[in-house]
Amino acid sequence: MTTPALSTEQEALFRLIEDTNDHVFVTGRAGTGKSTLLQYLSDHTTKQIAVCAPTGVAALNVEGQTIHSLFRLPIGLIGTSDEKQSDATRKILNAIETLVIDEISMVNADLMDAIDRSLRMARGRRAEPFGGVQIVMFGDPYQLAPVPPRGDELRYVQDHYRSFWFFDAHIWAGEDSADGLIDVGRHGADLHIRELVDIHRQSDADFKAMLNAVRHGVVTADIAQILNDKGARTPPTPTDDEAPIITLATRNDIVNNINRRHLEALRGREQTAVAEVNGDFGRGDAGYPADPELRLKVGAQVMFLRNDRGAFPDPPRWVNGTIGRVTRIAGGTVRVDVDGDEFDVEPAVWEKYRYAYDPASRALTREIVAEFTQFPLRLAWAVTIHKSQGKTYDRAIVDLGSGAFAPGQTYVALSRLTSLDGLYLSRPLRPRDIQVDPDVRRFMADVRRQTSVPRVAG
Repeated sequence: MTTPALSTEQEALFRLIEDTNDHVFVTGRAGTGKSTLLQYLSDHTTKQIAVCAPTGVAALNVEGQTIHSLFRLPIGLIGTSDEKQSDATRKILNAIETLVIDEISMVNADLMDAIDRSLRMARGRRAEPFGGVQIVMFGDPYQLAPVPPRGDELRYVQDHYRSFWFFDAHIWAGEDSADGLIDVGRHGADLHIRELVDIHRQSDADFKAMLNAVRHGVVTADIAQILNDKGARTPPTPTDDEAPIITLATRNDIVNNINRRHLEALRGREQTAVAEVNGDFGRGDAGYPADPELRLKVGAQVMFLRNDRGAFPDPPRWVNGTIGRVTRIAGGTVRVDVDGDEFDVEPAVWEKYRYAYDPASRALTREIVAEFTQFPLRLAWAVTIHKSQGKTYDRAIVDLGSGAFAPGQTYVALSRLTSLDGLYLSRPLRPRDIQVDPDVRRFMADVRRQTSVPRVAG
């Protein structure tokens, strides 16, 4: 599949990354094309690049490696000690010119500092941030947060860091100024924040403005009323000839119950596709990119879990997040109706990569260390808000249950929609549903006050 062309602002940002050695944090609202830029960078850079992410599934999505496996770091709090490095690890880290980290908002401050120490130690350049490696990070702290520490780890973080977020790692932090704000890069590495502003998912300016208000936690009574009035409709029945509708819920048990209930209500024989797993995918089902046992019936509503990589890439027949309905299961394929067009879907292979060093070419190589083969589908009458990250839906029921329990959760759910017309609410939004982490609010406000850190404008 060909890499999509870049917009003007994406191209400018690509050139900044490609033509300099600046450390760059690429952020922006949902739907601004962060993933597109990352994929383009991975495909077109002339630098020795390594791509990593904090979780196994996130690493699979960017065809990279987890941070912990790339750097051979222990799980959990690492502290300030230097971890032992093998010759193979040192050679890999020495070959990297640019390290790309996706879903950076899920990386905690302690791990960020461990990456810095590991690169300095491996490359023998202790006085230079990240040992001279360019760091390029992608993510939106208004959406995903790092797993909060507990117990002794929480006490350690409180004693050593301003917060657990990656941007409060010691490598970035300068001294507190008189007004109490952190001067980014003053005594640490110089972090350049670039915020993509052109939204490609939504076209309606009013809806964009509402989503931005939710993102920043500044929802007015008028905005709340518009969202609640629009969402206070009875969801359409499955027999409607409109776009499929999916429920976005806060908890796995709610999602599983909805999917199970709908599947059982369908007539016909249930069939199960068992995934083929070769190699080590880590911690059981949580590390798999799809269900190890996919239960389907004709009539099941499903969601595609990856972009179309078939024979007709332009335009793609489906993308990651497309919703359809199963019309036939036979001959090793699943036929899915997508907006009136039917496609035979075959099992897909997800490849787990590991970086290696080739002494002959003195370059990084990628080795396939595991493969997961399964139909790229998931039951999709419902999905968790967390797993909806990065997806796009025409219509959705947002079910916040007893309330959003994490900052950014409501924003993630609402921003999946292409328009306000596709919004259905299981209950009205409440003030406590709109949460913004105070450290994120503080960091982004500090950044925007620094005239030396411009935004990329379209």
